[in-house]
Amino acid sequence: MTTTSSSRRHRVVIIGAGFGGLFAAKALRKADVDVIVIDRTNHHLFQPLLYQLATGLLSEGDIAPPIRDVLRHQRNTHVLLGDVVDIDLAARCVRVETVGERSDVAYDSLIVAAGASQSYFGHPEFAHDAPGMKTIDHALELRGRIFGAFEMAEREPEAAARGRWLTFVVVGAGPTGVEVAGQLAELSRRSLRGNFRRIDPAEARVVLLDAAPTILPAFPESLRLRAARDLRDMGVEIHVGTMVTGVDGRGIDTISGDRHVRRIEAATKVWAAGVQASPLGRLLSEKGGAALDRAGRVKVASDCTLPGHPEVFVIGDLMSLDHLPSVAQVAIQSGRHAAHTILRRLTGDTTRRSFRYHDLGSMATISRLRAIAVLGRLRLAGFPAWVLWLIVHLGTLTGFKNRLAVLFNWTVAFLGRGRAQRVITAQQVFGRHALEAEERAP
Repeated sequence: MTTTSSSRRHRVVIIGAGFGGLFAAKALRKADVDVIVIDRTNHHLFQPLLYQLATGLLSEGDIAPPIRDVLRHQRNTHVLLGDVVDIDLAARCVRVETVGERSDVAYDSLIVAAGASQSYFGHPEFAHDAPGMKTIDHALELRGRIFGAFEMAEREPEAAARGRWLTFVVVGAGPTGVEVAGQLAELSRRSLRGNFRRIDPAEARVVLLDAAPTILPAFPESLRLRAARDLRDMGVEIHVGTMVTGVDGRGIDTISGDRHVRRIEAATKVWAAGVQASPLGRLLSEKGGAALDRAGRVKVASDCTLPGHPEVFVIGDLMSLDHLPSVAQVAIQSGRHAAHTILRRLTGDTTRRSFRYHDLGSMATISRLRAIAVLGRLRLAGFPAWVLWLIVHLGTLTGFKNRLAVLFNWTVAFLGRGRAQRVITAQQVFGRHALEAEERAP
């Protein structure tokens, strides 16, 4: 099946409906162009709050509205569910596969916003026992493992085995790792209080590991120290300068800078360290000759275009430009930049304008009432930073209904102790194993 343009309007194809792709599409909503948004899922994921899905604060619907619903008022936009498996730069078309069905989609301008996935630094086998935090599937699996661990500990008569079930290891001490560790500590010491009869959830051990010499390396030292102090006050063990050498179902092996080898018996492991670019980055490199950085991101021209192909834009986490970080604001701003460049070209303005990123600041939440934030020269910590974090994340969420649902769940959790999203199923916990067994079957 081949999809071609039936009109003479300029066709813009956007691969990926994350922050970059979605904001690029929105910037084209009033343009005299046809827009096709292609994504392998039917939802736009607000990834910064994914850890709250894993720890029972929010549901998947709260942070992942359907793409079609978000773009329902854009009459010039069509949404296509599928996985892009090939890009023909010469013919200007992409090949899309959906449940075995393939189609070719032609484009005049292409915006590649395919994002990134979890990196295990050459050890993909670690994913089996230490899921990452990049998709809804990951978060639901982790939610099943986290709450399932407390259930298993409740029925375990032997102390050592009970301790293994009640040990949670988070690998990676960037914002995601710190937020996961803080929520695990708050969950065990506050939210689950009085829920069990044979165990005390507050006895859970939460361990935060990172190979770097400090947590939150992108933040100023004063805020790093404040975050570390808050985590330790909550009972989180912090081990920096510690590299993971092995992961299995029963625990994790590490080695520190002084070559001290340590084994941590833990049933639940969360991998929040490192990202690698989408495989489409390598595909673009092979087809267009673009260079890749160490994470597999495409080294683009100053205006976010693929070198030698000005009609192709690579944005967000798949873009390597000026050492910009893989954060939502880079994706949003580069998506808008690509859309505005296309609109200028349609008016006859072909002047190349470099992408300029405007840093709006960084923030990370540790737990209820505790956070850190950097806004220009302003440094905030504690309650003021936490309130600012709430406001920014509520304002960035897509759709009024999602903001209202998140605000309600936060109110229940922060004013009381309840967490509404604690339902777990065996499918969430063992679904990965079933899929792997199916792949191994002849």
